[in-house]
Amino acid sequence: MIDLPSAGDNVLRMKIALITAGGAGMFCGSCMQDNTLARALRLSGADAFLIPTYTPITVDEDDASSGRVFMGGINVYLDSMLPGWKWLPRILKRPLDSRSVVAFLSRFSGSTDAAKLGPLTVDMLHGAAGPQRSEIVELCNALTRDIRPDVILFSNALLSGLIPELRAQFSGPIHVILQGDDIFLNALPERYRTQAIDLIRTNCQSADTFLTHSDYYSEYMGALLQIPRERVLQIPLSLDISEADLSVPRNELSRDEFTVGYFARICPEKGIHHLLEVAPEFLTHVDDARIVIAGYLPEQHRRWFQTQFQRAARGVGEGRIEWLGSPQQRIDKLRILAAMDVMCLPTEYHEPKGLPVLEAAFTGTPSVLPRHGAFPERIHALGAGYLYEPGSTENLLGVLKQAAGERDVLQSQRETLISNVRRHHAMESSGQAVMSALEAKHSSIPGSGSAI
Repeated sequence: MIDLPSAGDNVLRMKIALITAGGAGMFCGSCMQDNTLARALRLSGADAFLIPTYTPITVDEDDASSGRVFMGGINVYLDSMLPGWKWLPRILKRPLDSRSVVAFLSRFSGSTDAAKLGPLTVDMLHGAAGPQRSEIVELCNALTRDIRPDVILFSNALLSGLIPELRAQFSGPIHVILQGDDIFLNALPERYRTQAIDLIRTNCQSADTFLTHSDYYSEYMGALLQIPRERVLQIPLSLDISEADLSVPRNELSRDEFTVGYFARICPEKGIHHLLEVAPEFLTHVDDARIVIAGYLPEQHRRWFQTQFQRAARGVGEGRIEWLGSPQQRIDKLRILAAMDVMCLPTEYHEPKGLPVLEAAFTGTPSVLPRHGAFPERIHALGAGYLYEPGSTENLLGVLKQAAGERDVLQSQRETLISNVRRHHAMESSGQAVMSALEAKHSSIPGSGSAI
């Protein structure tokens, strides 16, 4: 069984099941956004069930997920890798799906590195025809017999192996959120990447609508997965914005220096090395500046980051480049963001969402970003921030110098940034926008009874 939130007296509320994928103990932007979306949908009157798969999710806000993890990562892995494991009865395998067991063992059981997960990815995309059949059937049965939702949302297309089995039992709308699938697919060895994309295209033929957070990603993934444009719908990102959080001041982390910050996962695709490459010259040019860096640091990138950091910090003066680690609480993240004059995210990866840009803007901090992915859309909508030419460290350096020379302008933009985030991305407003889109799609699909 799965924990079901009470619907209270309103038995006609839309029931939505959101299937997410845990990040093996790390902070994952997609599952964090899924968690906020589930909370936003509840605020907007839906019974929203956030169902984790593989591992529990890790978030820095209230955890909205159910107590049970389906398709536990240990069993899913052993189904593919250990001969005969897939034939064991579920009653013998189920203890390994325990939330506490999966959470504990995932800390020691390898990584989510796509380059090493090609065969497992293809197996999962084969769905009930693959070695994970028993886990997939169990989740589909829980959805259709226990939860019985009006609408099902999949957090990414890599979960689409469930759709054919689910469609055999469920006649309501099935939607797929696209929010970073390509970074995993592109990291797969080529022969597995090709198979995976072909399987996703086939699986998703049974889905109704694809949800994205930017025009860029709608076009990009539509082309990659051969999805007609009319089947792609854009929805807003959701942020937990409370009055307490909005009062975060320029706090004890703030100093008189001009502060350039980085807050994101520490990995090559997020581009921290590009900021560190220009750091010595920038700090030499702006003698009252400093750089602070924070975010989740995966173990496989620790040595690489330490090398980059030490090279940049050498010779610029003690404390002018500072590593703040990975805060566990949301309020600590907001304090770090609020202490920045600008946040710089020099990503190589073309971001589909740009959620950190909104989190920084929520504290009044504008961003310096490469002109690609969803970033130009974010800067335009927020009304403040800087874009530089991707791949040009010279242009990045020039834009950072420009920002340092416009401190009064940056200060004057803080309230505008906060206001725009509140208006378009607070859970109350974003949740209602998503609900309206789902209600319209739900009522337009033949055989879908109204739950409103």
